[in-house]
This record gives sequence, structure tokens and C-alpha cells, in this order.
Amino acid sequence: MTKLIDPTTKYPVMDIPEQRQSEPGLDNELKPKADHGEQSYQGNGRLAGRKALITGADSGIGRAVAIAYAREGADVAFTYLPSEQDDAKDTLRLIKEAGQVAVPIMGDLTSEVFCRELVEQAADTLGGLDIVINNAGKQVHIDDISELETKQLVDTFTVNVFAMFWIVKAAMKYLKPGSSIINTTSIQAYSPSAGLLDYAATKGAIANFTKGLASQLIEKGIRVNAVAPGPIWTPLQPSYGQPMEKLVKFGRESPMGRAGQPAELAGAYVFLASEEASYVTGEIIAVTGGMPIS
Repeated sequence: MTKLIDPTTKYPVMDIPEQRQSEPGLDNELKPKADHGEQSYQGNGRLAGRKALITGADSGIGRAVAIAYAREGADVAFTYLPSEQDDAKDTLRLIKEAGQVAVPIMGDLTSEVFCRELVEQAADTLGGLDIVINNAGKQVHIDDISELETKQLVDTFTVNVFAMFWIVKAAMKYLKPGSSIINTTSIQAYSPSAGLLDYAATKGAIANFTKGLASQLIEKGIRVNAVAPGPIWTPLQPSYGQPMEKLVKFGRESPMGRAGQPAELAGAYVFLASEEASYVTGEIIAVTGGMPIS
């Protein structure tokens, strides 16, 4: 019998010290460390033989999904930025330790050319592609819209939204009936924070994109869904994703009274990619600690 665990105390309320990292942040410098399921996730062959591309899997939610997918039997290609190479090495090692093919692809998702090339490289190296996880994101807190620089606005929309369009377009020649696209939206799409106007707007766009794309692609036998995380402890937060007064209390505003860990999202991404979700498309699964998305 599996032991029952109180979800409110499964992870402790974190004692988060004041800290700042350069954007986009590193898991190796995160205090306290995040849990990506390194010790806890156990696979059951639910994605055996599948070939997945995950953007932004060097750390955070993407790394948790990469670990889970590999332990479920999938080969994994993933993207990371040059500054995230140390974190990417850890993800690479964890996928290989699960006995799966790992393909790290370094590059910047603000480039349409790179987005096309990464899909081609992933498919060529893995021998195909049947799962696309659009996960990478940019989040920078700005208190006042008058201080929101156009460059940040453009970069946030390019990484969070435009890259999804470019990657999906490039992936269409590889995806066959039964394939799955899963996007990462956010609680911010439904309950935006005042200081995250640009980020929240992109997450609303992703939720809309998910539902529209699902309607378009189901006639091809391709399912499209999304996961909406709540306050999850990742390097995005100390790399100017939150103001310091909110950072040190991060996640305590959720009904569970604590932040979520990346490991707590992996199961949702596994389910949506698996055959268990064969009748699920256009859906958004909230993993928010009880914060509603409707």
C-alpha cells in the first residue's frame, strides 16, 4: 500500500534567503535547491519508445519533465542557453542514467532560424519526433508599466509565444497521428500579478494558442494540451522574476501555504503525452497548489 502523504507538508515551507542571479538563473546557484524528482520519480514504461523535444530543460520544470520522460522510456532532446551549460550537463547526465538517448541543443529561442534548426536536429538525432514540450520561458518583474522597456516586452513575447509558433511549424513535418504537443502556460494567465504584465500576457496567449491549435490539429490525430503551473520554485524566481519582498515568502500565498517543486508537475506532462490521455485535447491542467484558473 502506498503511504498517504499530506500535500501541504509533503515539502516544507522554504526558508528562502535573499538572493539574486543574473537572468535566466541557474539551478546550481538556487537556494534552497529545487526537487526535480531526481530521487523520487519512478517510471513505468508509459512513454517507451517515444521521442521528445523539451525546450528549457536545463533546470526547473523542464528538467523535471526530462527526468520523468527518460524514466518512462522516452529519448529526449532539450534546449538550453549558453549561460546554462552547467545545469544542462546535469540534465544530460540524468537522462543518460535512465538509459535513454539525450540530445542537448544549445541556442537562443529568440531566433526563428534556431527554432527551425533545433527541431530538425532533434528529429534527425532521435530518429523522429512525437512529443513537443514548449516549456522555456522568460519572466522579469517590473513594478511600473512606464519602466517596461520595449526590448524586454519583445524578448518576452518572442521566447514565450513566437518560439512556440516557430517550433510547432517546424515540427509538423515530423509529427504523426498519436503525437502530442504540450505547452507550459501559468496561473498568471488567469490571475496576473501587477508586476508581471508582459509575462502574464504571454501566458494568456499560450492558453489561447493551445486551445486553438488543438482544434486545428486534432483532424491530423495530434493532441495539444497545456499545463498551468502556480508558484513553482525555479531559477526564474531569483533571476528578477520576483521582487525581493515576495521572493523570500515565495509560494506562501497558495492555499497549500507553500511553493510547489518542479517534481510535482512531471506527472501532468507524462499523463498528457501518454496513451492514458488519448481522449484529452485542448485541455489545461492546473498544478497550482489550489489556486483556481477559472
